[in-house]
Amino acid sequence: MSEYIKVDLFKLAASKLNLKKENIKTTVELLDAGNTVPFIARYRKEMTGSLDEEEIRNIEEKIDYLRRLNERKNDVAAAADKQDKLDEEILNKLKKADTLQEVEDLYRPFKVKKQTKAAKAIEKGLKPLADLIFNQEKNAAEIKALAQEQLDPEKELKNIEDVLSGAEDIIAGEISDDAELRKKLRDFVFKTAKITSEQKNEDEEGKYQDYYEFKESINKIPPHRILALNRGENEDILRVKVEVDDDRAVEMIYNLYEFDNRKSGTFEHLVNGVDYAYKRLIFPSLEREVRNHLTEKAEEKAVNNFSTNLKSLLMQPPLEDQRVLAVDPAFRTGCKLAALAEDGQLLDTGAIYPHPPVNKQGEAAEMVAKLVKKHEIDIIVIGNGTASRETETFIAELIKSGMDVEYTIVSEAGASVYSASKLARKEFPDLDVSIRGAISIGRRIQDPLAELVKIDPKSLGVGMYQHDISQKRLEKALNEVVIDAVNHVGVEINTASAALLTYVAGISSNNAEKIIEHRSQNGEFKERKELLDVYGFGPKTYEQAAGFIRLNSKEDPFAITPIHPESYRAAEKILENINYIAADIRDKEKLNQVREKLNNIDLVKIATDLEIGLPTAKDIVASLKQPGRDPRDSMPAPIFRKDILKIEDIKSGMIFKGKVRNIVDFGAFVDIGLKQDGLLHISEMSQMYVSDPFEIVEIGQNIEVKVLDVDQKRGRISLTLKF
Repeated sequence: MSEYIKVDLFKLAASKLNLKKENIKTTVELLDAGNTVPFIARYRKEMTGSLDEEEIRNIEEKIDYLRRLNERKNDVAAAADKQDKLDEEILNKLKKADTLQEVEDLYRPFKVKKQTKAAKAIEKGLKPLADLIFNQEKNAAEIKALAQEQLDPEKELKNIEDVLSGAEDIIAGEISDDAELRKKLRDFVFKTAKITSEQKNEDEEGKYQDYYEFKESINKIPPHRILALNRGENEDILRVKVEVDDDRAVEMIYNLYEFDNRKSGTFEHLVNGVDYAYKRLIFPSLEREVRNHLTEKAEEKAVNNFSTNLKSLLMQPPLEDQRVLAVDPAFRTGCKLAALAEDGQLLDTGAIYPHPPVNKQGEAAEMVAKLVKKHEIDIIVIGNGTASRETETFIAELIKSGMDVEYTIVSEAGASVYSASKLARKEFPDLDVSIRGAISIGRRIQDPLAELVKIDPKSLGVGMYQHDISQKRLEKALNEVVIDAVNHVGVEINTASAALLTYVAGISSNNAEKIIEHRSQNGEFKERKELLDVYGFGPKTYEQAAGFIRLNSKEDPFAITPIHPESYRAAEKILENINYIAADIRDKEKLNQVREKLNNIDLVKIATDLEIGLPTAKDIVASLKQPGRDPRDSMPAPIFRKDILKIEDIKSGMIFKGKVRNIVDFGAFVDIGLKQDGLLHISEMSQMYVSDPFEIVEIGQNIEVKVLDVDQKRGRISLTLKF
């Protein structure tokens, strides 16, 4: 197909993203060559100008859109050319169009129309008459006489009204197809429209009572209200509409075409055509655009919130060298117990029934004490589901009676999803579903990242309205968050599960299974390059994955760092420069000496001498200074308790140390040790105005909050940071 419009996509993307054209071009070439985002961000900094993962994905998304936009422009140009209607004016309009919607507006006149009223009227030969009315060139009598000449019962033109109605349909169709008019009306609607809702059907739970008589500017309405309106509409409880000043919109049409009610006696036909064009053809499509736009923005915000929360959750620090007794609480079916070693290996299981209707508290206390002593348990971890606080009370009483442990409560969101999954059945084929759930609860505090990657991110309970947004979009965004988190931390290949390995750059689920299989048959990996011995692991996969794989190995000293094998020689040269060797970074005493000397080297000279980029030289040196560093170590640790709080004990003005559990548009939910998390409303986060809660807090953060208000009846606690 002929290319009518040629565009420098990289230059255009650079102007849209405010990035350098050459960096965008190189990044796209790397992506097109099959390189992964984490690999490009970490190991191709010289080529991209040190773009991070988010910037690279923005480039990928923008280039994809611009490619589709340019392809569609050429499709439209070809359609116009086929009809011998392509001219410089249309080409220029296509070149200037910034969005697919604008291109579709320009395509409307060339679109093959089959069943529209206007198309049928044109087939009946009424176009010349419609043009005369549109141009206001004839008076009423002349138009009537011309209409009389068009009478033809075979064409369903039995009277003058049929003829004039057909001409009005043609006028309406031409007005509706006018791209310039649509752009003006679109701008007007998007600047002035309001979204309204009213009750349509019975709302038994009263969930949508705030929206029974609702109206708000589309430019001011917050994202979570849009999603609430959409849900109410989908549940057939609300009737949602877009409202504009119709009179002003219609006046804009008259002004654009310079229709004059004093100019001829045919103005009434123009009124009918304009009215039909606006009310039946133009506004409904603009209303859909507005709703789609609002939903798109709301989904974008919801997905961003979800992603930010998930990242914070995944990046919580592991609990090292601690033995855990995990408790999955329940009433009737009993609390399931799982004792876990420091590395998460299952040591023991059990079940206790301290709550109604069984009430065997004595036996339960005896079993917990026995497991704690037998396995030298350091921490008891309680899931936050049904019977959580009752179980917490039970455990707190045991600690008071002399059991030397602490406890903490963790979110068990997704534990039941994991416990019933194929992965859980494969890991623990002989265990009951509820015991698997307890294991998941315990492991997610020992190594949150390694455990939580086994669960669908949508099931982890961070975010809002997850079922009201595009599942494909949400899944893609959350998957990217997990990928970035896993590769940022790195994966110990000799202990990692297949679920964790699957998120390493370049490694497929099949590759991950083959790694596990190779490990079980040949023993532990001793060098990164042994990955090439894994069936199906080619040079490209190795290139992408190697830098994110970790090994604590004498044979491959750099494998404990993010230094890529392709940079091993450069790393060795840097160490030789200060009279050390690779093995020295594994020796704690020598490592301190290495750090001192590395602090004084000339990075620019090193990069020049070794013919590597300065960003790579900086990364190598940083890795040599802190081999084995876990970036999660800088995150806040869990809060451990020995006693329980009750809502009856809480008074306004009290100050507590709490952990942020979830963040939404209107604030954050904070665990201060009660059955229900307290709400830290966005208005209580700072003395200054806060537009986004994420500016102030993040999931997993430990914060001091003051109790603002206590509603014991509803079990609600309002918190503030303003003290």
